[in-house]
Amino acid sequence: MTTALPTPRDRSPLARPLPKGRQTRAAILDAALGLASHIGLEGLSIGALAEMMQMSKSGVFAHFGSREELQISVIREYHTRFEEEVFFPAIGEARGLPRLQALFERWVRRVSVELDSGCIYISGAVEFDDRPGPVRDALAAMVVAWHKALERSIEIAVEEGHLRPDIDPRQMLYEIHGLILALHHDARFLRHPGTLDRARAGFEHVLSHYRMSPLSR
Repeated sequence: MTTALPTPRDRSPLARPLPKGRQTRAAILDAALGLASHIGLEGLSIGALAEMMQMSKSGVFAHFGSREELQISVIREYHTRFEEEVFFPAIGEARGLPRLQALFERWVRRVSVELDSGCIYISGAVEFDDRPGPVRDALAAMVVAWHKALERSIEIAVEEGHLRPDIDPRQMLYEIHGLILALHHDARFLRHPGTLDRARAGFEHVLSHYRMSPLSR
């Protein structure tokens, strides 16, 4: 997500089919995203993808140019799909608390789907937290953009009178993000049952602390 609201990609039936070269690149990227979700961005290689796609290494290389560019392309594709599944549907909700609740709920649903694979945002942060370079920069930019969108949604909820005017939006964002990290850890790593419900209950606890009292409205 960019700081200005993005627009969703045109996936309508009337959209023109991609040229063959772009179709091939999209297919490679789809395979790379699936692979990275299971083994991490560091596990990606031109050779592994060439074998998966039954292509030559030079054929795959021609579409990306380097392993680094392949990793960055995977990050961008993951982010685009995240926008389409979480962000764009949620901003159709009413301004304020309904939109913030929709953002969190769709985020939780996204995590629930990723429990058998993995979240590029989370696994990538572990892989690249202490490794400066273009891949880390691309990953951090995507995460920061998402956080800014959430923070702005919190600010709008304050403006709409749904949340207290004295709150710190970044603190609330920190607590919400912490719920998602805990959900991913307990559900994917520890395999604890009921974690989705716990995440939702945690979000309600956060809202109860920050929500505007009915007597104050």
